[in-house]
Amino acid sequence: MIRDITLGQYYPADSVLHKLDPRTKLIGTVAFIVSLFLFKNWPGYAAATAFLAAVIVLSRVPFRYMIKGLKAIIILLLITVIFNMFIVPGEVLWDFGLVKVTREGLSQAGFMAVRLIYLIIGSSIMTLTTTPNDLTDGLERVLGPLKLLRVPVHEIAMMMSIALRFIPILLEETDKIMKAQMARGADFENGNLIQRARNMVPLLVPLFISAFRRASDLAMAMEARCYRGGEGRTKMKPLLYEKRDYLAYALLIGYLVLVWLIARHF
Repeated sequence: MIRDITLGQYYPADSVLHKLDPRTKLIGTVAFIVSLFLFKNWPGYAAATAFLAAVIVLSRVPFRYMIKGLKAIIILLLITVIFNMFIVPGEVLWDFGLVKVTREGLSQAGFMAVRLIYLIIGSSIMTLTTTPNDLTDGLERVLGPLKLLRVPVHEIAMMMSIALRFIPILLEETDKIMKAQMARGADFENGNLIQRARNMVPLLVPLFISAFRRASDLAMAMEARCYRGGEGRTKMKPLLYEKRDYLAYALLIGYLVLVWLIARHF
């Protein structure tokens, strides 16, 4: 399960999506996520599916690698589907006494499941095709206008970049600690919920110690390199839009217009 989390990891490949400006991918990802909430019908989801499939093909990231990342949210997905099936009122299909399954609940559960899956895959594509450094630069440039309101944009972008960098590192560290504890007789798979939570204590303590140690080492390294924030800093490779970025924006606008038309007329 630990190795199935792909959010925050970078997958190197020679694709058009990898070469896009990080600002284009950030804005495109946010626009795609927003578009998922603009419609509540199957034609809208068909358009979103076609758009997402085209992006996956262009990214050249194996589809199985993206699907693997969904295993980490399977419990959340099941809870969302079950709650929508039983809570949403409407035409009753099955009556189990206190629990009733409605037609509207089934439809809402299907929409919510697809929406959550597409949201995770869309976000994963951005991190899989963008290095943490490029993601930090792009986020800082996108949020640049907030500097007029005295928002610490550089610090926010730096914190998000460090958090994304720590995800694969902590996952790898967790995997090593689990294997070491299992070699000493620890059992993380059997037993009820309380027993499993108890068995996680030998895992969490060394993981927290390792995380704090890495954070301390990172802070010392940044101080040794005279890091004092973003004021007055320059970029060795400044971000510049190219023709492919403008083409990507044009396609994104076309997709959003299509989604808006579907949401309005269906």
